[in-house]
Amino acid sequence: MTALGTLGTTTACSRVSSASTGDGGDLLERLRAQGTVKLGIAGEQPYSYIDTNGELTGSSPAIARVIFKRLGIENVQPLPTEFNSLIPGLNSQQFDVVAAGMYINSDRCKQVLFADPEYEMKDAFIVRKGNPKGLHTYKDVAEKGAKLATGVGYAEIDYAVDAGVKKSEIKLLPDQLAGLLEVQGGRADVFAGTAITVRNVVKQSKSGKTEYTKNFTPILEGKPDLGTGAFAFRMSESNLRDAFNEELHKMKKSGELFRIMRPFGFVEDEMTTKTAKERCK
Repeated sequence: MTALGTLGTTTACSRVSSASTGDGGDLLERLRAQGTVKLGIAGEQPYSYIDTNGELTGSSPAIARVIFKRLGIENVQPLPTEFNSLIPGLNSQQFDVVAAGMYINSDRCKQVLFADPEYEMKDAFIVRKGNPKGLHTYKDVAEKGAKLATGVGYAEIDYAVDAGVKKSEIKLLPDQLAGLLEVQGGRADVFAGTAITVRNVVKQSKSGKTEYTKNFTPILEGKPDLGTGAFAFRMSESNLRDAFNEELHKMKKSGELFRIMRPFGFVEDEMTTKTAKERCK
């Protein structure tokens, strides 16, 4: 997939140096001079993806366009990759920011700087119509020996393993549409994802053979764990992250953030005031 039309212009320099200056980095100033910020995306609806017209869309790009313009950077350029390649791609300077609704967790906090999250999200399942195996939680999946599928690098892997599902038996797929097709074709009993992801794909597919379950809060290490999604930056670029956060907080306070995210299927209960610092503990 390639960036087209209004997605932004390709610059003469394919990569921007991000050597740490020890003072929070100067990437923000260089991006302002360059006029374009490169976004790492993973093709997952509704967070960030290229639509059928070749246009960059999703909640993360919509937020990025507003914030980076306010920071003096006019264009955003998407660089699609697999979800598992987002952090390596960011840290090898293939792009400047991860804009994929990435969940904040302790392992990722050791590798990247997160902005404060835009949303917090429960999980849900795609199951066959009527939910014949009665699958509503990861514990149900483990106890009933159901065949589970989810996405490569998804937090749902840890939730399932914590509930007793064998990691070796989890089928890893590229995206939620592949998951729906696996369930529809009987090759998996359930596809696990964020509530909004599975809700949207079932509605959009208009499949008469699948449905989505009621939202539920996963359990991790004995505690409820609501996933929180955020933009991610290189460890050396705290100045850029802090400037991004400042604009994000203004949008939260005014209600603008929810107004931007609502068309992508988010509901008000999924907005959050949690911070990256809280989630990185």
